[in-house]
Formats: sequence, structure tokens, C-alpha cells
Amino acid sequence: MALSRALRLPCQHFYPSSAPLSSLPGRGRSRLTEKKTAAKWKEKKKSTEGCNLPSSSWEERLANAVTPLWRLPYQEQLQVKYESQRRVLQTLASHLEELGIDARKAGGLCCPLQPVVPSPITHGYRNKSTFSVNRGPDGNPKTVGLYVGTGRARNIVCVKADHMKNIPSKHKQVAQCRFPSAQCYEEFIRRSSLDPCILFHEGGHWRELVVRTTSGGHTMGIITFHPQELGQEALATQKALLKEFFTSGPGTVCALTSLYFQESTMTRCSHEQSPFQLLHGEPHIFEEVLSLKFRISPDAFFQVNTSGAEVLYQAVGELCQAGGDTVLLDICCGTGTIGLSLAHQVSKIIGIEVVEKAVEDARWNAAFNGISNCEFHSGKAEAVLPQLLSSWEDARPLVAVVNPSRAGLHHRVVRAIRNCRSIRRLLYVSCKPEGEAMRNFLELCCPPDPGKKLAGEPFVPMLAVPFDMFPHTVHCELVLLFTR
Repeated sequence: MALSRALRLPCQHFYPSSAPLSSLPGRGRSRLTEKKTAAKWKEKKKSTEGCNLPSSSWEERLANAVTPLWRLPYQEQLQVKYESQRRVLQTLASHLEELGIDARKAGGLCCPLQPVVPSPITHGYRNKSTFSVNRGPDGNPKTVGLYVGTGRARNIVCVKADHMKNIPSKHKQVAQCRFPSAQCYEEFIRRSSLDPCILFHEGGHWRELVVRTTSGGHTMGIITFHPQELGQEALATQKALLKEFFTSGPGTVCALTSLYFQESTMTRCSHEQSPFQLLHGEPHIFEEVLSLKFRISPDAFFQVNTSGAEVLYQAVGELCQAGGDTVLLDICCGTGTIGLSLAHQVSKIIGIEVVEKAVEDARWNAAFNGISNCEFHSGKAEAVLPQLLSSWEDARPLVAVVNPSRAGLHHRVVRAIRNCRSIRRLLYVSCKPEGEAMRNFLELCCPPDPGKKLAGEPFVPMLAVPFDMFPHTVHCELVLLFTR
């Protein structure tokens, strides 16, 4: 299958700009080459393990923990990821065989595997970064950065992230004080009389910082704060100080479009659990994807690599093979990016998303871009989808795209898809196919199982296309096409 339109990348040194997936480098790569690449990566990994010793720099140790492929040339990173995805498909084939399904194809895979599609940008590609507050290498508990170590081992150290290849300089500017003119969140909490909140039960207040940016220059800062026993007057004082710091103090250099504050007594809180409070600026930031404008709320899901997302969505559009009479189900739709980018080629878009604010964004995005052939439902997919499909009588072709979190799809969602005869084509977009998504794959493909209420005809994996949305890490996004 040719996906030429989705692969017109600016990375001309990797792939020809108009090459179909079937002709990209890697399709003809020999097994010997792949084994050599994998062996080389393992050797490099082994040689860098010494960098996690105390004598190594903290910067190296953080880079090894967060971006373990950072030492490899980018082409070799892609080969490492290709080998990883090949193992995923081999594992799936083995599990299917255990269920009595003859799924092994060439190379022991359950379906053909295309080469990893590279990211158009490999450095500073993240549009969202989360920075923690904890003790730094010098023991200062008001250090803003990323973690080396684990809570279980009680060896966490918070290391400044100004050297990380995947984080843009703007995010580092808002978070840290390594930049001469940018004494921002870390500087603010070091000036504050309040302690950081490292362990909830030990007290303290200042917690993580989330920075979101867009290609248009918008920057959103979201600060999480544990209120402990502070009253409303004391909270108001802290919010006023924070606003003053970023609007008329040293933090003005960050030029924040939006500054949010969230009081949270849990590790993670949605807007419904604890509202995001706008202290300064605009309530939303805006991004453009495939010539469409998208509004982004503080906790709305948006692909972390914007330029990579454009390539991914174009490929999804081609893999759907959706005609003008097709209805597209966009499950776990976030702000509606996938569905809205494909709205011009289908009859109708139906999106489902658990985050209410993201659904509001999706509806706004549709209206702003003049797209009327869509509807978005707020709620858990396992509650909304079965009800939606149980009475489905539309004769138009129905194609489903699912893009769940690492936790995968709830079994009731898989059951609803499996038992809806109208869905003949399914695209599963997974950022961790070796995890809970594997369970979903098996439930989609297994023989009918009355015990699990899986009565519909099983799906068959037809094609796998990995996309490198996370350069320098071991992760990539896998698009798996199922048909029946």
C-alpha cells in the first residue's frame, strides 16, 4: 500500500520525499543488517551503563534514563526501533498461535512491518514537558528538573534538564535558572518562604510545572500546588506572588501566553477534580496541524511531537481508505485532531473523549475550522461506545480509529468494536504496543468467546507502520491496521 502523501517529509537525507512506504529504506534490509544494528545498540547500551555510576555526570545519567538512544546517529535509532517493533509483532503472532490462529507471516511476524517513519524534527520536538521539584545533586530541595533514580529505591535526584535533546529551549527557560536572563519557576520557588512538596505526608507546597508550547510561539505554564492546611487568604497571596513574578518580575522573560495554577492533593487531578485556575493571559493556546487550527486546554491530550503528528495523521487518513460515504469513529479523540484532519474525505466524524475540556476544545475546533460533519461525545469510551453502537443501523461504511493512553482500551470498548458488524476496518494507534495494547490486539483477533461476550467475527492484523514520535528515546508510535 502506498502512503506517498503522508511521507513528504523534510528529512530528505532519510527517505525520498515522495516514496511509498513499501519502497522506503528498511523494507529490503537484510536480517544480518538488523542483527548487527541490534548487537551494536546492545554494546553501546552496555558501555553507557557506567555512566550511571556516581563518578559520571548527572547530566549523562539523566540523558541515559530519559533518552537512552541519544548517543546513536538518528538512522541507527530508527533501526533499533524497527527491531523493537518487529519483536512486538512476533510476540503477537506467538500469542495468536496459542489461540489456534495461524498468524505467522514472513519473518515470524503477524503481518508486514513497514520501516520506521522518521520524525521531521529530532531535537527540541516536545510541545509539552513536565518538570518535577525535588532534591538536586547539591541537596537543594527546590530544584526543578527531571528524575534520576526511583522512589522505590529511595534514590531520586532531580537533575536540571537544560542539556536534554528532546526538550525545546523555551521549556527549559520557564523551568530553570541556568539561562542568564531567565530566572523562572526554580528561581521563584527558591525565593518563596514555602517548602516544596516532595512527599505529600511530609508537608510542603510547590510541586510540578508543566510547560506547553505551540509552533506559533504560544507558551502555557501550569503550576501544581499542594494546599496542605493553607486557608483561602494564604492561597490567594501565593497566587498573587506567582502572577507578579511572571508578569512584572524576572519571569516576564518567559512571555507566557497563559499561566495556570492547580491546587492538588493527588498525584494527578483532572479539571473536574480540581479546576485549573487562570492567573494570567489567555485561557487557551493554539496550534496548526495540516492547515487546521486547534485550541488546547491545560489538560487536553495533544500529540507531543506536532510535526510528527502531521505525518502520522496523513498516513492514518490513507490507511483508513475512507470514501465520501464513510463514517469515521474517532475513539479517545482528544481535541479532535485525527477526526477533524480527515473530515474532508468522509461523510461524518464521531469522536469520543473522557476529558470534558478536550471535548469542548474539539467542538470549538470544528466550528472554527468550518467543519460541520462531526459530533463529539464526552465520557468514558467504555460507557459511550457500547450505547452508541448497540443501536447502530446506519448503512454507511464504518471505520474506527483508536488512540488510547498506555493503559489501552477498556475491555467493554473492545467488545463493542468487535461485536459491531459494520466496523470492517480498524486502525489502532499505540504508544506502547508491548503493554496493555497487546491484550487489546488479542481480544480483537481471538476466536469468538462467549465467556468474554466476544461474539463478532475476529479481526486480522494486515499492516504495521511505526512512526518515530519520540527521537532519542526507545519509544515510537505504532499504527496497526486490522480488517475483517
